[in-house]
Amino acid sequence: MSEFGFSSTADEVLEGKDLSGRTALITGGYSGLGKETARAMAAKGAHIILSGRDADKLDEAATEIADATGATVETLVCDLASLDSVRAAAKEANGRFGKIDLLINNAGVMAPPLERTADGFELQFGTNHLGHFLLTNLVMPLVEKGDHPRIVNLSSRGHHFDHVHLDDPSYETRDYDKWTAYGQSKTANILFAVGLEKRLGDKGIHSYALHPGGIMTNLGRHMTEEDRAWMMDRIRKNAEQSGEEPSGFKTIPQGAATTCWVATADELEGAGGVYCEDCHVAHQDDDNPTGGVKSYAIDPDNAEALWALSETLVGESFAY
Repeated sequence: MSEFGFSSTADEVLEGKDLSGRTALITGGYSGLGKETARAMAAKGAHIILSGRDADKLDEAATEIADATGATVETLVCDLASLDSVRAAAKEANGRFGKIDLLINNAGVMAPPLERTADGFELQFGTNHLGHFLLTNLVMPLVEKGDHPRIVNLSSRGHHFDHVHLDDPSYETRDYDKWTAYGQSKTANILFAVGLEKRLGDKGIHSYALHPGGIMTNLGRHMTEEDRAWMMDRIRKNAEQSGEEPSGFKTIPQGAATTCWVATADELEGAGGVYCEDCHVAHQDDDNPTGGVKSYAIDPDNAEALWALSETLVGESFAY
């Protein structure tokens, strides 16, 4: 257990940390949790690379963070919903940057109507998982040059909604449901961390997944008022079922805290392949609806099956 918890902020978690000399690449870095994570790490001396699909928003955020912290903040245009864009971004990154110590796979999309990526994948699985899968593997030469590097995948308690349907991840034959699709993509984020840890842990590269908490950011831009009412009712009923008080929503600084903790906590050194929430490692729990990680999301066989499928879908194999 750590000294931090539900209400801790990113600045509190990083208090006393010196990130000088460390380079952090953060996807979805120009808004919400990504931007707050970048700001908090920059304030501790980190060299920041903000990645996202909108060059103008990247430039604006980079200038704002650099002016506020004095840190070096660079940008990398990458649309995770396009494998061509991911490949181009990775090629640019490998040519421009010297290393990556912290790879924060933060970007995501939540609960849109059925949409597809440029390559035909269901948008949430394609963006949240496959885009990050390809980007992470293609920038691995930079991560391998990092000092005690960590890869951090932002997942969600939404992984409770569903496992990964390896036979039809893109809803080509199944009826689409935006919340189970979100859940599937968030389970994939955890399994990806498990798969990375198996391949890279003995090289000193450790990988983690986390639930940042419920936060009102532009991640929820597709949510209707009915969706928000449904979610609040679900939170209340789940809390009643488990005999707990409803946890409610976090602020953005609170939401970025677990990311910053996972990226820097000394107690996690050498211990990857885990799922964290509220600045601690969560236990496997298939019954508690208000916390914990589902067994299917950390199952090593599921992780291997997803890795194999992901390689097939992106058309590339990665041997470590």
